[in-house]
Amino acid sequence: MAPEAEQLRLLLVDDEPKLTEFLRMELELEGYAVQIAHDGASGLIALRGEPAPDLVLLDWNLPDFTGLDICRRIRSTGMSVPVLMLTGYDEVKDKVEALDAGVDDYLVKPFSIEELLARLRALQRRSNALQPQASEPDVLRIGDLELNQANHDVRRGSRSIQLSNKEYQLLVFLMRSPNKVQSRLEILHGVWGESFYGDDNLLDVYIRYLRQKVESPDEPKLIHTVRGVGFMMRIEGSET
Repeated sequence: MAPEAEQLRLLLVDDEPKLTEFLRMELELEGYAVQIAHDGASGLIALRGEPAPDLVLLDWNLPDFTGLDICRRIRSTGMSVPVLMLTGYDEVKDKVEALDAGVDDYLVKPFSIEELLARLRALQRRSNALQPQASEPDVLRIGDLELNQANHDVRRGSRSIQLSNKEYQLLVFLMRSPNKVQSRLEILHGVWGESFYGDDNLLDVYIRYLRQKVESPDEPKLIHTVRGVGFMMRIEGSET
């Protein structure tokens, strides 16, 4: 039994009975308490139940809603439960669409049970790592940019900034190490996990998204590219 999986509650939302029964057996062997929903409506009802799931395994194609619809609804209520999506789509644009909807990780069918279990363990570790640390202030600040980890409020000066789930996670990761260069690999592993190794296009897309929301021409630049290495957060003109 994997120690990371002990007593974790997992909600599996998928409409393929053979696959869900197979996954139930494998996941329960790993120590997960598994609840199954065969359509989106049942999945949403299960998410509102008590106790709430610790992880969600969600199929993209469902008979009533898409997995993207489900994830958007989850995030719109403020739930931060980690979501791993199962899908047959593997283009960068599909990954971006899923991540924009609030998906945390992405696994393409067909997949091995070993990879699925590894992804779930990594997802839980990453979720724990992104939670505010005991010694860390609730509010992270760089210049006039403030990020409140308690309520996910992000502001720059007097303006409020609305971020997607993944944009928020990326900003937290960068703001936790101001004036320090973070390599592309460190960022990918810290925010997306090992499964996105080498997918540089995805990182560039989200850095661009973040810059468009956090920066404006009349404000000091905060997100800096270090060519050949990665990115860093610092006030433009300050010493590294």
